[in-house]
Amino acid sequence: MEGLTYDDVLLIPKRSPIKSRKEINLSIELTPEIKLNLPIMAAAMDTVCESAMAIALARMGALGVIHRFNTIEKQAEEVKRVKREENYFLERPLTIAPKTRLKQIIELSEKLNNRSFLIVDSENKLLGLISKRDYIFETDLEKEVEEMMTPFEKLICVNDFISLPDAKQFFRQHKIEKLPVVEKDGKLKGLITAKDVIQATNIRAVRDKKGRLLVGGALGVKSDCYERARELVSAGVDILVLDIAHGHLEVCLETTRELKKSFPWIPLMVGNIATEEGARDLREAGADIIKVGVGPGAVCTTRIVTGCGVPQITAVLAAKKGAQDVPIIADGGIRTSGDMVKALAAGAQAVMLGNLLSGTDEAPGRLTMWNGRKVKLYRGMASFAAYENKNKGLNNKETEYFTAEGVDQAFVPYKGPVKDLLLAWQGGLKSGLSYCGAKNIKELWQKAEFVKITQASLRENAPHDVEQA
Repeated sequence: MEGLTYDDVLLIPKRSPIKSRKEINLSIELTPEIKLNLPIMAAAMDTVCESAMAIALARMGALGVIHRFNTIEKQAEEVKRVKREENYFLERPLTIAPKTRLKQIIELSEKLNNRSFLIVDSENKLLGLISKRDYIFETDLEKEVEEMMTPFEKLICVNDFISLPDAKQFFRQHKIEKLPVVEKDGKLKGLITAKDVIQATNIRAVRDKKGRLLVGGALGVKSDCYERARELVSAGVDILVLDIAHGHLEVCLETTRELKKSFPWIPLMVGNIATEEGARDLREAGADIIKVGVGPGAVCTTRIVTGCGVPQITAVLAAKKGAQDVPIIADGGIRTSGDMVKALAAGAQAVMLGNLLSGTDEAPGRLTMWNGRKVKLYRGMASFAAYENKNKGLNNKETEYFTAEGVDQAFVPYKGPVKDLLLAWQGGLKSGLSYCGAKNIKELWQKAEFVKITQASLRENAPHDVEQA
């Protein structure tokens, strides 16, 4: 059996009707609830995707998956941050009690990245609003919020949800930034903010039915799977991702069935697999989306440690057969926008990126200097360091049986804001579809034709026989 990966093939250029890249539509439907305008997802890795990355990707039409290498509470809070970020009508805005002290407000502001709070009593009646301008020069950290807030009588409120155009008019007319929504008896119903109204006009962003940014959350097959799933669903997650290195295990198939039984209304992505049989079995178990890739990641050592894996182009082609009408995601091994085009051409609905997104401003972790360069940490999720962090000191019986299948610590160069990278990849994807004569990804599946190349051809692909400045 022959196995091919991205560097082993090229796409044959075709006669193309494309006059401009503006004609090309990169949107793709993963499920009726999940549509991406840019077919890119962030891997659920602790050096790749938390709320900052998920927010940045969703604004650009892509999707982030919050990793599971943290506590259930922390992961749920990361999901909530994404859902709060651009929801112009907040049904459950952040509230505090009137006796809250200034020092507590400052702590909450830093923790939640929020500068204003609504004050309610024990019956959820709105008493007032406090923002940073109300306390920026206050020095008494013990001062209570009710002494500093703008009282209810001075607030401009509405009694019901209003449309986006009406909200814009309200903010323009009254020159305010926050518009509480209250019942006739004064109980808080929600909040509309000027910032979120402005951001809600971004047609590129991917959102749920309530206008909130889309976000996924990862699960494992261990004992906390169902508790974690419940908390993520409660936090508003749009897609659950059952994330396991070998998704063709019986325990993964059983967990897939149970998760779909428990949360039938939430799309479930499961993986990773690398074969037609693996995709077929996950589809029959109830997976709504299937993740493909065993061992191709930049910091994955599975193929070296276990000797197991399938080159990624072959894996995607095989999985497409087994998945049938279930969408598949090509996860791992992608280094360029050209690789993304090849993955999509092989049958993937989207690509999942780890290494390419690491090192950006939005990736978790501190920026540091190493050998005179700005870098960020990047590591595999099957590494010893990630396992140790997840298990808080390895005080369990599984420790003695753990064998790492990932790089513990690697450094990647600092790459700046992720938006710049996404725009560049978007351009590369559109050019790739243009060369194939395809106006969208579905046409790409029909028109794409691969040619196997040699090592000489691989050398020919890159700049050669010149000295680059």
